[in-house]
Amino acid sequence: MTTTVTEPQEQTYVPAAETIGAVLDPRERPARPSAWSASMTFGWRAVLKIKHVPEQLFDVTAFPIMMTLMFTYLFGGALAGSTGEYLQFLLPGIMVQSVVMTTMYSGLAVNIDIAKGVFDRFKSLPIWRPAALVGNLLGDVLRYVLASVVITVVGLILGFRPGGGVMGVAAGIGLLVVFSFAFSWIWTMCGLYLRSEKSVMGVSMLVLFPLTFLSNIFVDPSTMPGWLQVFVEVNPITRLVAAVRSLMAGTPDMGELMWVFVATAALLAIFGPLTMRAYNRK
Repeated sequence: MTTTVTEPQEQTYVPAAETIGAVLDPRERPARPSAWSASMTFGWRAVLKIKHVPEQLFDVTAFPIMMTLMFTYLFGGALAGSTGEYLQFLLPGIMVQSVVMTTMYSGLAVNIDIAKGVFDRFKSLPIWRPAALVGNLLGDVLRYVLASVVITVVGLILGFRPGGGVMGVAAGIGLLVVFSFAFSWIWTMCGLYLRSEKSVMGVSMLVLFPLTFLSNIFVDPSTMPGWLQVFVEVNPITRLVAAVRSLMAGTPDMGELMWVFVATAALLAIFGPLTMRAYNRK
């Protein structure tokens, strides 16, 4: 006697339209966020990171105060005859140095996010592609403003009296923040290319130290050797310091201001696309 075994046929389950509709949200799909909205959201994310780890603000609070006090009382008497007179010359330069050196943290933050895989998630979201980078840089603007305000307050306590008044100081800080935003794109690009945060910090300090110390921040370039004056004169930090000094003194130097605006536009035009190209290929 032969027994025939019939294998059960597999049936594909096809859900009915009513079943699908029951589990989906009946409301209209929200509109895609605008570029500005997405960028500001990521900027708020950067601010929240500072909120949860307030130690990050040491570089824009304790460091500027230390630099201002140290150089004022260390070099003031020797270079200008009095600390008060030297402070009038020094404070705008120390402000520029502190803020410009803070820009390297933009590259560090990007590099850390890449190492943790956070940017892989961001790139999969239906948002404006550069929003993660732009938002991160916008969040750093808060650091720049905070460092500038801290130095200004310390300077006023020590005896700094800007000839341009409140408007001159505000204009100087605004110019510095705009330039620093553009300058930070360089370190953001480095954060995308370099493989560790230590590499980003090493490269940035290798560039920032000569740019800030070989400038007109601490002394008048006319006292330097001729060969060094050539470098100082073409140094963008020198131009930025001269422009900020002129605004705070109440005597805006239009030539220096124009140079800073052109340099800012050039930084954005060159390093903005290069950074986005690296980000899209990463």
